[in-house]
This record gives sequence, C-alpha cells and structure tokens, in this order.
Amino acid sequence: MKFFEDIAVGQRRELGSYTFTPDNIKAFARQFDPQTFHLDEEAGRNSLFGGLAASGWHVGSVCMKLLVAKGQEEAEAMRATGETPAVWGPSPGFRELKWLKPVLAGDTITFGSVVESVRTSEKRPEWGIVQARNVGINHRGEPVYSMLATAFAPRRAAGV
Repeated sequence: MKFFEDIAVGQRRELGSYTFTPDNIKAFARQFDPQTFHLDEEAGRNSLFGGLAASGWHVGSVCMKLLVAKGQEEAEAMRATGETPAVWGPSPGFRELKWLKPVLAGDTITFGSVVESVRTSEKRPEWGIVQARNVGINHRGEPVYSMLATAFAPRRAAGV
C-alpha cells in the first residue's frame, strides 16, 4: 500500500472482476439477506428485478474483497523491490452508497476506485485522509454500484 504522500486526486486502481452465479448469490443470501428474489430464480423473475438478483450487500462485499486483495498485491510488489509498504488505518465510514442497477445471475462486474480527495487529518497529523469513489460496471458497460469510501493513510513524514 502507498503512503499518503504517494496518493493524488484522480489516481485510479483497477480492482478486478467477479461473476455472480446463482450458487454464490443464493449462498450469500441464505446467510446475510434471505429475501426471496435473492434465493429463488422464479421469485427473482417475478420481482421488479426480472431475474435472480444479488444482494446489494453481496456486491459491496465483493468490492471490499477485491480492494483488500489489490492492497495485498501492491504490498507484496513493494516488498519484492525492497520497499516497505504502508499499513493503512481503519475507515471512518462511507457515503453515497448507490445500487444503480440490479446485478443478476450471470453478470460479471468489474470494480475500480478513483481518488476524489486527499487531506491531512487535523486531529492526527501523522495520518492523511483519502476519499475514493468505488464503482462497479457490468459486462454491458452499465454502472451498477457506487460508494464514496474514506480511509486513513499513514504519512511518510509524520507530523509535518
């Protein structure tokens, strides 16, 4: 992971893709969002969605999984070149969560993240605050998911 000083507004990260299958949609729904249109193909077809739909929380969880995996991949690449990766802090939250279109069984969603703002924390000057828009685009090129996430990034020059 990068240090705060290495992050700029407009930077984009490609996080990867995920295909939502009937099996993984139902498995997630059974455990976390047991609504009929997430659990049963016919109920999904007869719903507003018109097909077996992934829970929005499932879509968001996949985005988080890919964000973490990308961070681990970047940290490993840094270690391979002798660099020390930054260890990011927690997220104080997110805003503007939107499920823009249903994600149906068979859809492949590609996730990305674009930095929208960076600033130094007033209360903790050893940390910076990064806001990034996380988005998901289906295989038809349609936006299906968007969220503005906030995270603490350590500063290389703490207290400066």
